[in-house]
Amino acid sequence: MYLADLPADLLDRAAKVRLAVFDVDGTLTDGRLWYSEDGHEAKLFHVHDGLGLKQLQTNGVQVALITARISQPVALRAQELDIAHVYQGQGDKRSCLLELLDALHLTPEQAAFIGDDLPDLPPMRIAGLAVAVANAHPWVAEQAHWQTSKSGGMGAAREVCDLILLAQGKSAAERERWQ
Repeated sequence: MYLADLPADLLDRAAKVRLAVFDVDGTLTDGRLWYSEDGHEAKLFHVHDGLGLKQLQTNGVQVALITARISQPVALRAQELDIAHVYQGQGDKRSCLLELLDALHLTPEQAAFIGDDLPDLPPMRIAGLAVAVANAHPWVAEQAHWQTSKSGGMGAAREVCDLILLAQGKSAAERERWQ
């Protein structure tokens, strides 16, 4: 059964989340960088992840993107999903997260940070819920409270969204909504 037998501590952490923050490259994408001959960048995003992010927003959980790179495809995807909090070119993701929490009047305990590689460790260490995608670097996976079964860009973000909705008692209503 999907998302069955989850530890009580994990569900407790996810129940408190009011802000879900995602890294982009390797988390919302598979981590590969695609460049055309004329230098344009392309990224592949999974539609399941997009619906999960929308479901979080519909259910009162804010969504943010914090990424070290600057990319037009990220801006376009965020706009398409109505994600208001998009921070590109962030070398210090921890500071960015702390500033965002302050601006939203939230505590670190109310935040989830989802990542895959070493620059994601500092914000993961302060987030109430730290999640590593299935193909995360081993050091990142060691620090996570939970690791998805799907890889970045392949539905991992949707798993996180579903976990949060489940922990907050909203997954049954979401499922019913689509019947």
